[in-house]
Amino acid sequence: MELTKIVIDAMGGDDAPNAMVEGAIWALNTCEDIHLILTGDETKIGAILKDKSYDKNRMEIIHTTEIITNDESPVLAIRRKKDASLVKALYLVKDKKADALVSAGSTGAVLAGGTLVIGRMKGIERPALGSLIPNEKGMTLLIDCGANVDSKPHFLHQFAKMGSIYYENILDIKHPKVALVNNGSEDKKGNALVKETFPLLKNDSSLNFIGNLEARDIPTGEAHVIVCDGFVGNVILKLTEGLAASLLGMVKESIMSTTMSKIGGLLIKKSMKSMKKRLDYTEYGGAPLLGLEALVVKAHGSSNAKAFKNAIIQCKTFVDHKVNDKIKQQLL
Repeated sequence: MELTKIVIDAMGGDDAPNAMVEGAIWALNTCEDIHLILTGDETKIGAILKDKSYDKNRMEIIHTTEIITNDESPVLAIRRKKDASLVKALYLVKDKKADALVSAGSTGAVLAGGTLVIGRMKGIERPALGSLIPNEKGMTLLIDCGANVDSKPHFLHQFAKMGSIYYENILDIKHPKVALVNNGSEDKKGNALVKETFPLLKNDSSLNFIGNLEARDIPTGEAHVIVCDGFVGNVILKLTEGLAASLLGMVKESIMSTTMSKIGGLLIKKSMKSMKKRLDYTEYGGAPLLGLEALVVKAHGSSNAKAFKNAIIQCKTFVDHKVNDKIKQQLL
């Protein structure tokens, strides 16, 4: 049985290396055909692994002495900190010693490292981050959600094609509906970027393009893939995360406000748990950086063990479905 090799930047993120190591163990015990490589402080990682139950033949540690922080220049850090956990992980993928990488470290460093070290696919102008967000009917892929704050129309066209291929293969929906984020549904609405992008998507027969989509219609699930520049996408993503947390908090506060509402809360407890799970970002792993020669997944900085476990499984699914090969075939 051929194992999918996934490298984890164990020192990137708010709860490093605990969340990464615990998530790795969880993933190993969930999936039998993966091999995990952890880059980071071997002493700290080893202390967490001590007395844990997992297949030691399917995990290895590569010791590193440096960490890239959020306040460093991403490009300079990638070039200068050759013994950083993220840089070591990137080169393992570049040298084909690993099939994919997961990191919750500095977003700028992950993006810069992915482009500088692993490299873009031939013909891809800009890699794009795609994040799955819940809607009323299932899941929506938001692309780009932060990699490119300034974009051009043909960038967004490529984002739409990559996002459509990813969604079709990972969520098993044939010909997913693609929409362009706009401040109105009319064809001629929007700023210069959106107006110039619209005909590119409309005239592409490989896309199931349904037109413009206003932000208020994103949660309804009208589209499977929604396309925008990274600035708009990141605002949408952060608002979605914050709104979900606030709504759950307000519902909980209301339920606990009176004796009668507490009794009612007991009756809907199971349903509330189900809703909370749907709105929990840790259920969906991380955001793949589409358009690179190999897969890099950017996990949320505050990711816990569950998020890392799911990000690892996400990598396995991506590799199994040969998503990168399909992107190359359709775009090149």
